[in-house]
Amino acid sequence: MSDYHIKGANLCRHLKSAALNSPDKLAVAVQQAKGLPLLQKKLTYQELSFAELDRQSDVLAQALNGYGIHRGMKAVLMVTPSIEFFALTFALFKAGIIPILVDPGMGVNNLKQCFEEAAPDAFIGIPKAHLARRLFGWGKASVKKLLTVNGNAFWGGVNLTELVAQHTAHATYDMAELDPDEMCAILFTSGSTGTPKGVVYSHRMFEAQIQALRHDYQIKDGERDLATFPLFSLFGPALGMASIVPDMDASKPITANPDHIFVAVEKYQCTNMFVNPALIERLGQAGTMANSVHSLLSLQRVISAGAPATIPSIQRFSRMLADGVDVLNSYGATESLPLSKIASEELFSTTAVTDNGGGICVGRAIDGVDIAVIAITEQVITEWDDALRLPEGEIGEIVVKGPMVSRSYYHRDEATKQAKVPGKGGIFITVWAT
Repeated sequence: MSDYHIKGANLCRHLKSAALNSPDKLAVAVQQAKGLPLLQKKLTYQELSFAELDRQSDVLAQALNGYGIHRGMKAVLMVTPSIEFFALTFALFKAGIIPILVDPGMGVNNLKQCFEEAAPDAFIGIPKAHLARRLFGWGKASVKKLLTVNGNAFWGGVNLTELVAQHTAHATYDMAELDPDEMCAILFTSGSTGTPKGVVYSHRMFEAQIQALRHDYQIKDGERDLATFPLFSLFGPALGMASIVPDMDASKPITANPDHIFVAVEKYQCTNMFVNPALIERLGQAGTMANSVHSLLSLQRVISAGAPATIPSIQRFSRMLADGVDVLNSYGATESLPLSKIASEELFSTTAVTDNGGGICVGRAIDGVDIAVIAITEQVITEWDDALRLPEGEIGEIVVKGPMVSRSYYHRDEATKQAKVPGKGGIFITVWAT
């Protein structure tokens, strides 16, 4: 995998390129289920082409600047997957405004701490998010600009539609030119293994992830992805791939309606699906029932990430796929993703080891990732030395190096010292103990 050396970096250069070369091709489709809860809901779809997404994000970037939100400022983004979510996120990147992305399911107290640490300048959210912000005091000490999406600005600030109407948009927006290692986003860990921490993302990290998806996962221009995780759905337009977003609560995938997902895959003939193991289990159970067997024959690959997937659930889900199509199990963390992968066919051959307590095989490192095991220690390692590597087969802490590995936590110097080991040619990060 080649490193990223472009001066004047901006992730949105990929969107600009797609808008120029494939302006009319589908970039985003968002499914909406309307109707009463106990009745069969009507499914509708909102769509944007690459040219439309590029244009809308240009308009929004100009409107944000007109409202006083500028390059280098930080903005909480709490918007459900929607057309507005895509346009706003790309607008923030274009303007060099740093989005703060959190998992709403991490709990009220954790969310408040996250916002206190990140000290956002702006809060962009749906009405429900603004209500919670007022009730729990999220970002009270730092937030100066409020923007409401898909609703009235009852809780202060301005409504997105009104904001756009107030500012005359120019033909195009000049993207901010950033240093590849400049902070461009803060993504908070889920808190499942401890206190949530803000992971500092740079454009170099995002570019490395895009290159990994192209190189190691063989994703090509013109594909269509059924995206069930908001962050991954943003990679679609950056890869020249359409992101098809089903109507579901991404923070609670186990509650998703499988029929909505099956319909979306069929309607758009999706070639790729990004799905977490819990949803694989749910879809597999729903799609292989004796009276309701589904075939997802358009899919060329399925990428599973977020937690270890059980072999039985992958086997069940795979019955819906065409012969030769694998579920690619990817592993990593918010701090570094992807790191390794293993195809389902190879994973099935490890069943005996897993059944005898050997754990779940996570496969091999992707191109450009170096993985090592070191002795478990509570001491800060100030500099990497290859002598730290343990011999093959010994148990210890896993450390990784690669262009998609984050270099620091935001305003968590001690956590950064504990997890990041500076070294020649890159930064090592402690991922987990085994």
